[in-house]
Amino acid sequence: MPIERGLQYLRQMQRVTLKNLPMPLEKTEKWKKAHPDENTMKAVMSKKGPIARNSLPPFGIDPIQAEGRLPWILTVPKEPYYEGVEEGRQYLPMSLRTLQRLIDLRRVNPEKPIDLPVLCNTKLFSIQPDQRQFGLQLTDEGADIFSTPINLEVQWVSSELAIAAIERCGGVLTTRYFDPISISALIDAKKFFERGEPIPRCDTPPINAIEYYTDPKQRGYLANPDLIREERQRLAQKYGYKLPDPSKLSQLFCLRKDPRQIFYGLEPGWLVNLKDQTILKPTDKKFETFYHS
Repeated sequence: MPIERGLQYLRQMQRVTLKNLPMPLEKTEKWKKAHPDENTMKAVMSKKGPIARNSLPPFGIDPIQAEGRLPWILTVPKEPYYEGVEEGRQYLPMSLRTLQRLIDLRRVNPEKPIDLPVLCNTKLFSIQPDQRQFGLQLTDEGADIFSTPINLEVQWVSSELAIAAIERCGGVLTTRYFDPISISALIDAKKFFERGEPIPRCDTPPINAIEYYTDPKQRGYLANPDLIREERQRLAQKYGYKLPDPSKLSQLFCLRKDPRQIFYGLEPGWLVNLKDQTILKPTDKKFETFYHS
């Protein structure tokens, strides 16, 4: 009998749902102050603020949240048209006209390879790695007046006309990627060597840049050399100039850096002592494997 009576009471009772379950902190005054609802916010804002004074809130601020002055951009959870903006890379422009002027003023020696440290030593380019600046971009401004054969290494090329202007004079162009740690060492080599740190190894390009630096049309440093020769011939036929004989090229135009190397003549892992004018090289095989892997 007690069991049947209990089952009869259970059938007459209301079902337990989320609507009739009391919240554990719903009735406390402390919880209401910490989590005010929309009506409470409107009641507070009606006493003072822009709505009480019949003035609109500043542009970009929701009227309901005008009391806290929270911009509406902070309330939007996602902006799809800005997707990947934090991963974008910036390159400072450098025209062929500027490069020819530096050569004419003897601020750059054309008889030696021209790379990022050489161009930064002219004090004309201020690269900031913390602002996601990854080097220099060569533009085609002044392509008709450029007339010096050089071995140039830049990080980005804007058009094939800039490539043709370099190769028309018998020069060589290479596009090279440097990670932020390598960029900070290249822009001020003396300051880096004074810190007493070993030369870092250059990291590989990110996924969205591998296609560019392996493209022979862009003269990427990871591209196949045979395909680069074919693209040089194709570009020469397109713009109507003749390439010099490869057998007659000087040793200057044959110099290349290793994909892990950032300085000419200095390997990753070496330690440069400016005071004693010596170079310390690692002898442990573990370090050699790490810096050259």
